Amino acid sequence: MDEIHRFNKAQQDAFLPYVEKGSIILIGATTENPSFEINSALLSRCRVFVLQALTEDDLARLIKNALKSPKGLGYLNVEITNHMIEMIAGFADGDARTALNTLEMAVTNGVISPDKTTVTEDVLKQCIGKKSLLYDKKGEEHYNLISALHKSMRNSDPDAAVYWLARMLEAGEDPLYVARRLVRFASEDIGMADSQALTLAVSAYQACHFLGMPECNVHLSHAVIYLSMAPKSNSAYMAYESAKADARNMLAEPVPLTIRNAPTGLMKDLHYGDGYVYAHDTKEKIARMQCLPDSLEGREYYRPTDQGAEESVKGRLEEIRKWKRGK
Repeated sequence: MDEIHRFNKAQQDAFLPYVEKGSIILIGATTENPSFEINSALLSRCRVFVLQALTEDDLARLIKNALKSPKGLGYLNVEITNHMIEMIAGFADGDARTALNTLEMAVTNGVISPDKTTVTEDVLKQCIGKKSLLYDKKGEEHYNLISALHKSMRNSDPDAAVYWLARMLEAGEDPLYVARRLVRFASEDIGMADSQALTLAVSAYQACHFLGMPECNVHLSHAVIYLSMAPKSNSAYMAYESAKADARNMLAEPVPLTIRNAPTGLMKDLHYGDGYVYAHDTKEKIARMQCLPDSLEGREYYRPTDQGAEESVKGRLEEIRKWKRGK
């Protein structure tokens, strides 16, 4: 079954009983990642073989064989340089069909004489045109490239980050999608170490919205380089993930009476807001109030790092926590 991923889940399920009984031998081919596109039940009963892309040397040999074989273009006595064969092999990007189709187009448009057909470099360049980059906005390569961009920035590698950005944009990716991912990165991987990163990322998104491609590519490049070189901290991300785990496991935890609002007389009678201290009225601008539920008293979610601007925040938080403990 060629392009087996085009079968929907119900259609794929129809193969299961016959594969299990051995009534059929299923051989499927797909250009997609079978982990995402093939039913897990069917996939578990199959052996997966990954076919690697052909190398440029492989494609060059294929082209030369096609030029010599009488079943190919051998009868035309084609004259073509090794350099042009290498150009076709490079353009094909591992795809034999693209290589042979490009060769056939170049030969068809070559200079024909009684004893040979000559392929010129000008003709070949017209046949090659603009290279179509491997990309699928909904497929695996889409997620591979955004992952590469994100992890390159996280590793403070602006060269790799700009390259993966260019790969996505030149293949036709929506610049607003990339910009949204940069906004997320600014808080997830930089956060309090450089809060200006979020402002810059949002500005880059707005610039992309105003201008669109191709003008906005420089704004995204600017943002990617800045985010790559900024100090890194994932403390904001880790704080939320830790708090999220408690919030999900303790959804019914009541808000302490001290920090509840009391807009009515009944609520005041129920002691809503009793003991609340308005922090601005204190000398220290903080109060020793318990703001977490009783079961979470003393829990610390935010653990600042000593990276960038967060180092001063860390010192400030340590002073606050020490004061609240009465030390």
